Amino acid sequence: MNDDLHRILIKGGVTSPGELKDSISMLEAAGLCEVHFGSRQDLLFPLNRKDETPLERISKYNTDIVGERTYQNIVSSYVSADIFEMTHWLKGSTYLYILEEFDYLPKLKINITDPKQRLVPLYSGNLNFIASEQEDYWYLYLNIPSWTSSEFYPVLIYSYDIVAISRAIEHYYPQAKDVPSLFEILNEVLDTNNKNIQKKLETPYLTFPYYEGVNRMGLDQYWLGLYWRNNRYDLQFLKDFCGFCLDNSIGKICITPWKSFIVKGIKQKYRSELERFIGQRGINIRHSQLEMNWHLPVDDLEAFELKKFLVRNFDENDISTYGLTFGISSDAGKRSHFASIIIEKNQSTSVIKDFKVRPTYNVLHFKAFDPNTQVYVSHAQDVDQMELPSLLMELSKKYFKELGKTSLKKVEISENENIEIEVHQCESCMTIYDSSQGDEKNKVAVGVAFENLPEEYRCPVCDAPSSNFNKVLLQI
Repeated sequence: MNDDLHRILIKGGVTSPGELKDSISMLEAAGLCEVHFGSRQDLLFPLNRKDETPLERISKYNTDIVGERTYQNIVSSYVSADIFEMTHWLKGSTYLYILEEFDYLPKLKINITDPKQRLVPLYSGNLNFIASEQEDYWYLYLNIPSWTSSEFYPVLIYSYDIVAISRAIEHYYPQAKDVPSLFEILNEVLDTNNKNIQKKLETPYLTFPYYEGVNRMGLDQYWLGLYWRNNRYDLQFLKDFCGFCLDNSIGKICITPWKSFIVKGIKQKYRSELERFIGQRGINIRHSQLEMNWHLPVDDLEAFELKKFLVRNFDENDISTYGLTFGISSDAGKRSHFASIIIEKNQSTSVIKDFKVRPTYNVLHFKAFDPNTQVYVSHAQDVDQMELPSLLMELSKKYFKELGKTSLKKVEISENENIEIEVHQCESCMTIYDSSQGDEKNKVAVGVAFENLPEEYRCPVCDAPSSNFNKVLLQI
């Protein structure tokens, strides 16, 4: 990422149309016409430091423009609540209460997430609060920069103690060398409502969701996901969209870590107006998942061109990447990506820095292709760009083979054995209906054949009718 970019920190990635419109006015006053979304759900943009103070005086919401890396945005999976699978007790209102209680700018990265979603990373922060099955209690996984190891806090944290715990850890962690010593210090200075951990955290493997388009949300509401492939969001469009939200009683706009945004709770009576708003501006809301499941450094043209090259090769070879995610890094060795597969660019050595040479890349993936394992596996080192497509296609096939072993079928598969299962796939968004999994969102039980689905069945992602599904064979 371009470290010269300034930021507006949006707590938990959640803002209101009024607040976002206020931020846009500040950026327009600085002569800007576009803004980037960051992987920590913040706004990023170029700005001269001398412009900061007068711009902040424009804001009606006491918005802070941060020009340094000292302070960190809080990440949350509020964006996933009510639209993707979620822990039974964790509602959107719970996130909002916790986020509202943060009355300071944290210097440590804080993540507040639901383990039953895949859109927002669980472990990319220094303090990672992850919802447990016990109502209003959270696991805390600590990854403190100066410590030699990462581990879980020994007790569950109460929802309404998260802010106090976070503030105290930020103050006292330099005095501790590990979790036990930190726990001892905090017990002396805080009176919190902890609970004993009854079982270890289990994070089920989930395929990556399709997060774009107009999608059903409950009986009479919809949610909208919008994605710009170049992550350069036009300020005039965002201002117009904020106006649309204000006119149609839409209260929240959520930025995702994937450089996109989602709006929830759009009432059915406003859907036609929403579609007219989008259509009049010629906005594409049906990008291929081949290009939506990527993490790229912000404002990095070289990484963007590499992604386009790789996606083009996937498309030309009809390669499926359903459920996979990819990350490109210009900083080899910095392993902080939330993606199944990582392509990292090697830096040129000082010996050849004055010569023009083709860059080389390393290819890695997480164990079982699941970022939540936090275990990297090296697949290839120092390869040329032209070798990357075949390597990634090879990994895609390996992923589906391992997916069969761990998720779709509990059987042992020999190295040379292929198994095909029959599933049905939505031709609009590529969502798969597998009778062995059922459809929890539509309350379809495991084992219900596609032919036996009710006539009113619709795709849980894009709301397409069952007639939009085609029979396909998935090789595992």
